[in-house]
Amino acid sequence: MKHVIIIGGGILGASAAYHLAKSGLRVTVIDRHEPGQATGAAAGIICPWLSQRRNKAWYALAKGGAAYYPELIASLEQDGEEDTGYRRVGAISVHPDSAVLDLAEERALLRREEAPEIGEIRRLSEEETRKFVPMLGEGFASVWISGAARVNGGQLRDAMLSAAQKHGAELLSGSATVSAAEGKVNGALVGDKLVTADAVLVTAGAWAREAVAPLGVNLDVHAQKAQILHLRLEGEPTGEWPVIMPPRRHYIVPTDGGKVIVGTTHEDEHEFETTPTAGAIHEMLDKAFVTAPALKEAVFEEVNVGYRPFTADNLPVAGLLGGIDGLYFANGLGSSGLTVGPYLGVQLAKMVTGEPLSIDPSLYSPDKAITGE
Repeated sequence: MKHVIIIGGGILGASAAYHLAKSGLRVTVIDRHEPGQATGAAAGIICPWLSQRRNKAWYALAKGGAAYYPELIASLEQDGEEDTGYRRVGAISVHPDSAVLDLAEERALLRREEAPEIGEIRRLSEEETRKFVPMLGEGFASVWISGAARVNGGQLRDAMLSAAQKHGAELLSGSATVSAAEGKVNGALVGDKLVTADAVLVTAGAWAREAVAPLGVNLDVHAQKAQILHLRLEGEPTGEWPVIMPPRRHYIVPTDGGKVIVGTTHEDEHEFETTPTAGAIHEMLDKAFVTAPALKEAVFEEVNVGYRPFTADNLPVAGLLGGIDGLYFANGLGSSGLTVGPYLGVQLAKMVTGEPLSIDPSLYSPDKAITGE
């Protein structure tokens, strides 16, 4: 039986592990549980259709990722994993400028022609918007997208890893590096022990450079710090509210039990320190209070800190790396990790098993992430 090692058990590695194990391969996932992993810190908004990002290669992954979720959740439920953290609650894009909402509605209607999973698209007045989500302030109308969803990254990762174990996968804790000889992978070194394998997948996010450095492969992978607020509105039916997509590059994700998640920062000047900062908290609250002034009465619970992985062109990559037989690499999901990760993990698994892909792999070659430095 072919043995595949996966270095990195975040959303991407967990998806690849689940699908490889389900296909009958022997799978070992090695993760060192580094503080600041993006998957565990993130609050996922599955609604790529309103994005103004023009990169077609990125949108193809994001669109595919959103469409794939119902299939993934159904598969996990068949494997007995009910606690996936995923719920289709819809989303509202709110804005005080009707012209901006006109463009958002137009964009959604156009994209629905190739993405029927968008569902209902409806324009809501200011009064309708505030009736829908009472914590919102005055002056905001919205566009409603019924097919949007929220997902808890940590819960989904755990569900996929648990399901992978049910199909025979093994989970190991430790720091691993790829081992190869004569241009071919032979396994991974965990400490001074070689775990042999036929193929190795490196899905280690912001820490991926370390996993391949012993091979002389230098990667241009950098980390962006994200801080995310967790608040609680006592007695409010937040679990029924949609995801809120306000202006000014932030989000508000109501979830069960009165919890409201507010994010996020985009900090490029920090490297792997997980301490929340007063300035970031102020920035997020300042933006959130404009959109949802009722959050001033919320209970402050915690701040999560994670590191998003990016490649040089800010586009995800996946495939064989550096001409080394059996070495697969995927990275660069950035702030799209929870939308793209499960879908890209499936594509990575298909690369290993030789199945037809649903993406054009030439658009996402990992060799673009190799640097001579």
